[in-house]
Amino acid sequence: MNIRQMREQYERETLSPMATLSEKSKGRAVHEEKCLLRTDFARDRDRIIHSKSFRRLKHKTQVFISLDNDHFRTRLTHTLEVSQIARTIARALKLNEDLAEAISMGHDLGHTPFGHSGERALNSLSPQGFKHYEQSLRVVDILERGGMGMNLTYEVRDGIVSHTGDNLAQTPEGIIVKFADRIAYINHDIDDAVRAGVIKASDIPSELLGALGSTNSERIDNLISDMVYASLDSGKISMTPQTEKYMLSLRSFMFENVYNAMSQRDAQSYMVIEKLYQYYCSHPERLPEEYKNLLEDWHSATVVCDYIAGMTDNYCINLFNQLFMPIK
Repeated sequence: MNIRQMREQYERETLSPMATLSEKSKGRAVHEEKCLLRTDFARDRDRIIHSKSFRRLKHKTQVFISLDNDHFRTRLTHTLEVSQIARTIARALKLNEDLAEAISMGHDLGHTPFGHSGERALNSLSPQGFKHYEQSLRVVDILERGGMGMNLTYEVRDGIVSHTGDNLAQTPEGIIVKFADRIAYINHDIDDAVRAGVIKASDIPSELLGALGSTNSERIDNLISDMVYASLDSGKISMTPQTEKYMLSLRSFMFENVYNAMSQRDAQSYMVIEKLYQYYCSHPERLPEEYKNLLEDWHSATVVCDYIAGMTDNYCINLFNQLFMPIK
C-alpha cells in the first residue's frame, strides 16, 4: 500500500458518510496515472497553486483599486480567506478538506482586473456575455498549460463553476465553498470599505451587528459556528434560517452602500477595458502568441476576453497607456 492509498483508507475510516472520498472521484477528462503520494483532490489543489493564473491573483482587485496601499484585499488574499473558512467548516464536519481547499483555490481564477467592475465591462462588451465563474472553469479546462488545461477532477471543476449564482455544487464540499466565499467577501469588504472611508463602522445597522458580531472576526466566527451546527443538525450543508437572513441583509447593505456606490470607478474601468477589447477584436493578430493559437478553435471575441480577463490591474493599465497614451 502506497502513501496515497493509505490516505484514501484514512478517508474511508474517518470522514463523515456525507464526505466526498478521493477514491470515489468521477475522475478526469483525460486519464492519468495516479500519484503515489497525493490523493486526486490534493493533486488538483497543488496544480492550481502552481499555476500562472493563481499567481496573477495577487495583483487583481478584490473591491478597491489601489496600486499603493498594501492593506486592501486582493483576489489572492480573498482566495486564501475563503480557503481558510472552507477548511475550518469541512474539518468540523469531517468532510474532505483537500476537495474544499482545491475548489477554494480555483474559484476565482477567471476573475478580471478591476474586480466586478471589469467583469461587468466584459459581460456588456462580449456577444457571448462573461461570467467569472464560467471563466474560472475555462481557465482550468483550456487556458492553463499553454492551452492544454489542468485536467482537474470532475468534483473540483463542478465546485469552481458552482461557487456563485444559482448553481449548486454536487458535493457538500463545493456547497461549503459557496457559503465560505460569501462569508469571506461580505466581512473583509466591510473592513476594506471602512479603511477606504466609503462607510463608517457605525453605518452598519445595529441589529445586524447585534446578531452577527461587532467585529470582522466575531462575525466570521459566528457565521462559521452557525453553519457547522446547523449542518450537523440537519444532515445537509446549511445555516439556520435566521442567521442566513441576517447575513443576506448585511450583503444587501454592502451592495447599497459600497458596491453600487462606486459608479465613477466603474466608468473608468469600463473605458479601459472597452478600448482594449475593441482594439484586439479589430487586431487579433496582435494578441500574444499563446492567445493567437486559440483562434484556431475559438471566436476572436472569446479569445480577447480570455486575454483581458487574465490581466492583472497593473498590466491592464500599462497596456492601455502603451496603446492609447504613448509618451511623446
